[in-house]
Amino acid sequence: MNNQRIIIVTGGTLGDWVQEIITPDDLLVGSDRGALYLIQHGYQPDIAMGDFDSVTGDELALIRLKSKAFLDVDPINKDWTDTEMAFNWALERKPREILLLGALGTRFDHSLANVHLLRKGLAQGVDCAIIDANNQIRVINASTRVKRGNYTHLSLLPLSLEVTGITLHGFQYPLHEATLEIGMSLGISNVLQAPEGLIELRSGLLLVVQSKD
Repeated sequence: MNNQRIIIVTGGTLGDWVQEIITPDDLLVGSDRGALYLIQHGYQPDIAMGDFDSVTGDELALIRLKSKAFLDVDPINKDWTDTEMAFNWALERKPREILLLGALGTRFDHSLANVHLLRKGLAQGVDCAIIDANNQIRVINASTRVKRGNYTHLSLLPLSLEVTGITLHGFQYPLHEATLEIGMSLGISNVLQAPEGLIELRSGLLLVVQSKD
């Protein structure tokens, strides 16, 4: 594993907040229309990939011209979404972290599928997160420290059938050796009372959603 951070910009909801996250050291992957966003905002994708069914012919030509590398696939005969294809490409490079930007949007099916990608990253030991203008989403399977940052709320949702042994330190609403099962809302809208808190768990996959509103 190397010390590189890979940012995947994909075709969901994007905005000026994206530019607050990108740094000069990041490796930038433009997935489908996400590549166009990068180029239009002065960034050169290290690679652009996807079926590019959401851009015009002129926009596709611009993406080919401005990207360091380019990979397109048949929009019909493919097994993966553009975002998963980019995510798999990023995982193969064994970075320390992958950030997915534009992974949430008006297509709930795509948004949910992208959240599930975080589990794949966790299984390979890569720190992964989905970030948008208001939320940061991660999946954990072991005790984890979380920083409050600019987020006002933190919610815990089981991604496995159950998550056991949940104990919270530094939160307004404590849990001790709790079990969360799919369908339970007990973990919604907690508040970190200190700059940093600790989530302990014994087993299962836990979705950690930090929100600004």
